[in-house]
Amino acid sequence: MATEGVDAVLLSIGADLPYLTGYEAMDSERPTILVVKGSGAPVLVIPVLEAPRVGGGGDVEIKAWAETDDPYALVSAAVGEARRIAVGDQTRAANLLAIQAIVPGATWDRASDLTARLRVQKDPEELELLRAAAHGVDRSLARVPGELRFAGRTEMDVARDLQALTVEEGHEVAAFAIVASGPNGASPHHEPGDRVIQAGDLVVCDFGGRWQGYSSDVTRTFSVGEPSAKQEEVHRVVHAANQVAREAIRPGITCQEVDRAARAVIEEAGFGELFIHRTGHGIGLEVHEHPYMVEGNETPLEPGMTFSIEPGIYLPGEFGVRIEDIVACGPDGVDDLNQADRSLLVVS
Repeated sequence: MATEGVDAVLLSIGADLPYLTGYEAMDSERPTILVVKGSGAPVLVIPVLEAPRVGGGGDVEIKAWAETDDPYALVSAAVGEARRIAVGDQTRAANLLAIQAIVPGATWDRASDLTARLRVQKDPEELELLRAAAHGVDRSLARVPGELRFAGRTEMDVARDLQALTVEEGHEVAAFAIVASGPNGASPHHEPGDRVIQAGDLVVCDFGGRWQGYSSDVTRTFSVGEPSAKQEEVHRVVHAANQVAREAIRPGITCQEVDRAARAVIEEAGFGELFIHRTGHGIGLEVHEHPYMVEGNETPLEPGMTFSIEPGIYLPGEFGVRIEDIVACGPDGVDDLNQADRSLLVVS
């Protein structure tokens, strides 16, 4: 804050607040706002009915507001004379507009310009939590061929099963499950629906959850019955792109160079226009956070950075293939957090 000339940081819902305090605000119309200034105790303005969830204030001054109180007046008092203010990215627009109305003349910035610098490099404890999360979904994946039937069932049915496996293998919550079968696999963020999975389909399964607050995210592509030669070839290319990108990871290489490594393999095979998204995203308390493996991002990798490697090829009207792993940049190269089989596994 001192270096960037920021007088105050306001954090609400989102991952920055629990990263700094251990407390995750409830996403509600009742505002919870942490005010951090260059000096003095941080102030947490919180609804009185949620204050018991905070416990002892520690180094944070707790300002609990009742239903008939004005929480924004408490925020204004905590802000004081601060006039360059950085706000958490996920703060509700209604809350921010109300704060801006009673703090006139301020300049407003994104708090993530500051907090991302802290969160982008994980400490050893965070790395082990992310590793445990990754191993949890690895165990879930290992159970899929022997326990889940695909053919004749809807995508939603399989998605529910994947979420159940995620929780059974230790996650507190299953955050999402994409199951995209046949032509739906050409849509990277397909919402699982009532399409009945058929023999001959490729099925893209992308799922994850939260393990002690930290995220998992993994994708594997399954073949319902023996795959065709074309399906095998596309999967081979994606598998190679995943491996080449992981092998490129080392301190000092830029994020865009990792993206280029994966993309070069797919382009050489003639599928370049069908790889329609970035190679990866950071992961931690949020499923998507800095750093992003994408063209134009010249951020150099440093030990402790964690992110996905997830090249894909998407053939409209036919099928899609994606292989996603969570990795860390280690001191000498890649640290693979996910260890699950990356081959094209046949399911029934």
